Amino acid sequence: MAISNAIANFSMTVHPELLAKAKALEPKLYERTVLPQRIVSIAPDGTVSTIQDLPDGQIQAGPYTRRDKVSLDFGEHMVGYLSLTVESTGSPMDAPCFLQFRFGERPLELVEDPDDYDGEISRSWIQEERIHLDRLPATLELPRRFAFRYLEITVLDTSAKYQAILKDISVRTVTSADMSLVPPLHTQDPLLQRLDQVSLATMRDCMQSVFEDGPKRDQRLWLADLRLQALTGYTCVHSTDLAKRCLYLFAALTQNEGRVGACLFHNSDQVDDTALFDYSLFFVSALLDYWQASGDRETLEELFPTAQRQIELSLKDLDARGIVRDKDTWWCFLDWGEGLNKQAGAQAILLFALKQAKEMAEILGKADLAKEWADTIERLTAASLTHLWDAEQGFFVSGAQRQVSWASQVWFVLAGVFDKDDNARLLKRLQKADPSPEMVTPYMNHYYIQALLDSGLKDDALAHLKHYWGAMLDAGADTFWEIFDPEDPTASPYGSQLINSYCHAWSGTPSYFIRNYFSD
Repeated sequence: MAISNAIANFSMTVHPELLAKAKALEPKLYERTVLPQRIVSIAPDGTVSTIQDLPDGQIQAGPYTRRDKVSLDFGEHMVGYLSLTVESTGSPMDAPCFLQFRFGERPLELVEDPDDYDGEISRSWIQEERIHLDRLPATLELPRRFAFRYLEITVLDTSAKYQAILKDISVRTVTSADMSLVPPLHTQDPLLQRLDQVSLATMRDCMQSVFEDGPKRDQRLWLADLRLQALTGYTCVHSTDLAKRCLYLFAALTQNEGRVGACLFHNSDQVDDTALFDYSLFFVSALLDYWQASGDRETLEELFPTAQRQIELSLKDLDARGIVRDKDTWWCFLDWGEGLNKQAGAQAILLFALKQAKEMAEILGKADLAKEWADTIERLTAASLTHLWDAEQGFFVSGAQRQVSWASQVWFVLAGVFDKDDNARLLKRLQKADPSPEMVTPYMNHYYIQALLDSGLKDDALAHLKHYWGAMLDAGADTFWEIFDPEDPTASPYGSQLINSYCHAWSGTPSYFIRNYFSD
């Protein structure tokens, strides 16, 4: 996620008592040491071939001089800090040793030339580092944290008189996920076992001091990612503290008028100035999910006013008909599909969140508020059926062009406007019609699978889970990706695969589905 929808005259309100509670929940980070598994060669098409296996992980590479390089495969995706020792051989060292490090979640990242990148996201996210060593031998740990499996080290220069030797290369990985808490998976299906393993790795590497959206990029807390990460975390590590910390951070650092931001920078106690209609409403969803997982009434009571405020602000965006106003800006996410109109999906998400907010009001004994929201739900449902439902086509339509999309139908199914049987029929029509734009993110595909399950189409849900995430495995995923189009695995909304995140929070939900719906 990167395109900005900045608020004019942006301001931030800090709620110190909520921020203090978030800081008190800073998690312990678990560390382990990972060694390289092999020296490899990476072809221009990203194909990896083995030059030398490293069965004990020990390497002594070199001697290397100007422009010599070595590429290493660590055998798994990692998030952590690289260490190595550099020694010299030959004549006395008469010039600095100049090294370059390039890190890749996928091998293709080490093939593309970073100098060719000209996308809208800062190229500073490309994982590379250069360093001068004035004296050898030297042992160093690079100060930046990287997310990668593949590493290329290039000796940019030494001198004509000496050469460099690289040894003791290792990575100190970090995560706040206690993977010892993950229960065994009960299934005989080898594809589900593999999907679960890669999903768990995705969750592990995105669980840092908060639920990061991607440990490579953007390394921040996005609200919609948080919801899906937390659901997976509740299922797999049975822990609610990290989700609680994230909810308190969002409530503690709010935008204009008390709006919850789309994302925040947890290391600087700063909410971003990006506002998204659907993301703000997912604070409501994430809070109810947390309550259902934890039974923590104190937190529910303390954060409910923040959830209530998101409903109040969203209702201001309705027109006289009771329909969310469409806009030309990037005001709502839903999915990355090119040309996707967001109006109908936003309307459905508002209904979805309203029903969750009403449920929380009832839990907290706020009968008047629950009744008010029940009336609002009835009014917005009627408006949706009057203005967005096209009975002739049998689909919800969106925007001035009355677009029929996957996202609009899926979200109205999840909003429960129709009953279970009618929703099942709607989804079957959707599968047959296969409208454009397609769903292109694991995020939207997650909600499609949930809609299938809610509609009693369990076989369809399992088939799609295997098809979509299974195709990602076939494309070489060690962890699941930010964006994936089975018809175009190289697709990027940013103009280059170098910037894509290949370990991304919203894609790691197969474990949630497998363990809740498809295990033996």
